[in-house]
Amino acid sequence: MKKFYVTSPIFYPNAQPHMGHAYTALLCDVLKRYHASLGEESYFLTGTDEHTEKVVQAARALRQEPAAYLETIVERFKDLYAKLDIDYDQFIRTSDKDVHWPGAIKMWNTLLESDDLYKAEYVGLYCVGCEAFKTEKELIDGVCKDHGIAPEKVVEENWFFRLKKYAPQVEKLIESGELLIVPESRKKEILSFLRSGVEDVSFSRPKEKMTWGIPVPNDPNQTMYIWVDALTNYITGLGFGRDEKLMDFWPGIHILGKDILRFHTIFWPAMLLSAKLPLPKKIMIHGTIISDGKKMSKSIGNVISPYELVDRYGKDATRYLLLRHVHPFEDTDITWGKLDEWYTAGLVNGLGNLASRILKMSETYEVALPDNVHERATEILDFGFEFQKAMDSIWARIQQLDETIQREEPFKKIKTDKETAEGIIQGLVGGLKNISDSLAPFMPETSRTIIDAIYKNKKPENLFPRLP
Repeated sequence: MKKFYVTSPIFYPNAQPHMGHAYTALLCDVLKRYHASLGEESYFLTGTDEHTEKVVQAARALRQEPAAYLETIVERFKDLYAKLDIDYDQFIRTSDKDVHWPGAIKMWNTLLESDDLYKAEYVGLYCVGCEAFKTEKELIDGVCKDHGIAPEKVVEENWFFRLKKYAPQVEKLIESGELLIVPESRKKEILSFLRSGVEDVSFSRPKEKMTWGIPVPNDPNQTMYIWVDALTNYITGLGFGRDEKLMDFWPGIHILGKDILRFHTIFWPAMLLSAKLPLPKKIMIHGTIISDGKKMSKSIGNVISPYELVDRYGKDATRYLLLRHVHPFEDTDITWGKLDEWYTAGLVNGLGNLASRILKMSETYEVALPDNVHERATEILDFGFEFQKAMDSIWARIQQLDETIQREEPFKKIKTDKETAEGIIQGLVGGLKNISDSLAPFMPETSRTIIDAIYKNKKPENLFPRLP
C-alpha cells in the first residue's frame, strides 16, 4: 500500500496555542485526510519542542518544574486540536525519554561517526528571544528584527556541525527541485541565503546555559541544542533509534511557517545527508495570519484566538474560514468584521442555505437518491497546496447548483411536469452529495452531516446559524 507522511513543526509550549499553530496543523490534517481517501496509508505527526529555556523561564514564573508545567500546556495543544477535529496520528514530545531521546542520541552519534561534529570555542551574538545565535547580516541596526533587542555577545565552547561542508550540495538539491520547496518565492529566498555563504553551526550549549535538554553523549557538560534535538523528531516519531517499524513512511512532507524556513531547508537536509538518510519529499512554507495590518500581539491588543473562532462560529466553520480565506503562501489580514462577513456569505447564505433547500425538496417530493458512491476531493489534486483555490472551486459548484434552482424552479414545475421536476431535484441531490464528498477533507463533520441527511434521513436543524 502506498504511504503518505506529513508533519507540522513541533511547537514551543511556552504559551497558549495561537492562530499559527491552528493553521499549520489544519493544513496537515487536510492533506492526511485527502491521502487517506485515496486509499493510502497516511500518517500525521505533530507535537511540542520542549527543550528550550523559554519553557524553564515560564515554569519558573509559576514556581513549577518544567515537566509539571509542560503537562498543562501540552494538554492545551491537544485540546485545541480536538476542538478543530485535527486527526493527528502521533503527538511527539522532545522530553519523552522513551520515544524521542533514543533517536536524537542516535542522530548525534551518526553525525559524529561521519566526522561532521567537532568541538571548538565560539564567539557569537545570542538572541534570548529567538534562543538562537545571530549573524550581523541577520540583524537590523544591531538588533533582532523579531524581538527588537540587541543580542548578547557570548563566548563558550560548543560542539559544531559542519554545515559549510554540505551547503553546496543542499543548494544544488534545492535548485534542481530534488528537494522541493513550495512556493517558488521561498525557494528563491533560501537559495539567495545559501549563495551569500553559510558557516558551521553550533549544535550544543554548556549545561549551565541550557539546563533543560538531552545531554550530549559522552559529554555530560554539554546539552544538545535545538537543531539536532528538535529537527530529528520527524524520524524519531517513526521509531528512528528504537524499533524503526514506521520508518518506511519516511520521507514525508513538512508544512511550516516562514519563520523557521532556514532551519528546515538548510540545517535539516544537511543533517540527513551526513546521516545518509533520504531528504523530505516537499517542504511547504505558509504565510502569517495578521490582524489590522499588524502581527498579532497582546501589547497591541489585536490577538484573535483560534479558541474564540470555534466558540463563535463552530468547529467546521472555523476550518472553512481558515482554509478558504487564509492565503496558503502570503500573509493574510483577518478581523472580526471580515470573519463575520465570510461566515455569513459562504456558509449561512451559501452552503447552509443550499443544503437546506435541496434537502427540503428531496424530502417533500421523495425523489430517488443517487448511488452512495464516494467521490474524492479532486480539488486538492488539481490545486496542490493551494487549498484556498481548491475550496473556491467547491464554492463555484455550490453557486452553480443555486443558479440551477433559480433557473429551473423545480418546486413550481412539480405540479405541471412531475417527471422533469423530480429529475432536476435528483440531479440537485446528486450535486449536493458530490459537494459533500469534496468537502470531507476540509469540513469532515459537515460532510458527514449532509451525507447522513441524504441517505439516513437525519435532517440537520441548522448547519450554520445566523450570527447574533
